[in-house]
Amino acid sequence: MLMTGNTIFITGGGSGIGRGLAETFHRLGNHVIISGRRADRLQATIDANPGMVAVELDVSDPASITRVAPRLIAQHPTLNVLINNAGIMLLDDVDGVIDEHLLVSTVTTNLGGPIRLSAALIDHLKAQQNAVIVNVTSVLGFVPLTSTAIYSATKAAMHSYTLSQRYALRPAGIQVIELAPPWVRTELLNSTEEARAMPLADFIDGAMAQFASGADEILVGEAAAMRANPGVGEHGWVTQFNDLMTSGPKLG
Repeated sequence: MLMTGNTIFITGGGSGIGRGLAETFHRLGNHVIISGRRADRLQATIDANPGMVAVELDVSDPASITRVAPRLIAQHPTLNVLINNAGIMLLDDVDGVIDEHLLVSTVTTNLGGPIRLSAALIDHLKAQQNAVIVNVTSVLGFVPLTSTAIYSATKAAMHSYTLSQRYALRPAGIQVIELAPPWVRTELLNSTEEARAMPLADFIDGAMAQFASGADEILVGEAAAMRANPGVGEHGWVTQFNDLMTSGPKLG
């Protein structure tokens, strides 16, 4: 992936990992467009980063994607990098009655959103030089956290989808990158002050170094070990990780 001179569209760019990536790519000399559902977050981000652009987009709403995608292409014809970052993470009860709204909203946002947005922009990206799609998944796609089983499952699905995208789009010259963060200090599950989570700045630094290396998978910190050996059945990371998480302070 080229680190400068791109036109980059980042969903969920008003906070957390999305904002961290947006600001870092912006400082490197890329033209960065961020999107999200909360206008106040978007405005605060572009106010702090003159030259950055924001558009409101709800990736869980197919009509919003259909409306915004052609406008995005028309206003930013050099767009060559899509970073599918927007997502939601909510606690669920895998051994109890499912919350239907939680199920639908999580799947629609975390899985349907990136698939629909990629499809809406794919013909344009095929015509660009140095085109890249980045799908932000999670280490929980490899080692699920049982208290967020639905979120973990959507990230596992996006890992699989990314493998298919990478294979299918390689002849078109589009690099498809999976960015699978470990636990990072963001607003997800109120983790901004969580001592067990990786500082956001450290994660962004590690991720940017791997982007620059040309890697197809970005695995920072503990993510690399968990990706390499998630364990089988009742043994390995799934048990160890969930036992650790349930023994510490409660999430959320």
